[in-house]
Amino acid sequence: MIDEIRKKDTYTYKNPTPITKGGIFISMIGDDGVRYYASHLNKIVEGIEIGTRVEVGTLLGYVGNSGDAAGTAPHIHFGISWPTEERDIWWVRRGVVFPWRYLDKWKVGGDRSPASEVKALLEKSGAIPPIPKK
Repeated sequence: MIDEIRKKDTYTYKNPTPITKGGIFISMIGDDGVRYYASHLNKIVEGIEIGTRVEVGTLLGYVGNSGDAAGTAPHIHFGISWPTEERDIWWVRRGVVFPWRYLDKWKVGGDRSPASEVKALLEKSGAIPPIPKK
């Protein structure tokens, strides 16, 4: 189910804020309880709103370079994390699990959930871990 959307890019280089770096984005909570996040989109598809339930193969949006990705090649920042009620915990909401092993598995038709890895990280770090240092 779609849990959060930003359809307008509100990021500015003159007044950058971490919470708007992703530009146009969408996030959803899977049936496995994991939050999946995609940002730097160009556009969200009409009809996709908070609360919309999506299935595998549903078109959600179009690859772009919004937010702090302006001027770069179009791409998607894909994040995996636990759901958070507080919207300003951007460092969790952008992803805490390295997604490649899951993306590679899904690409070949595999069905692998990151739920156990997400749960372990949540238990280790707590719901609101410190902001990571660069």
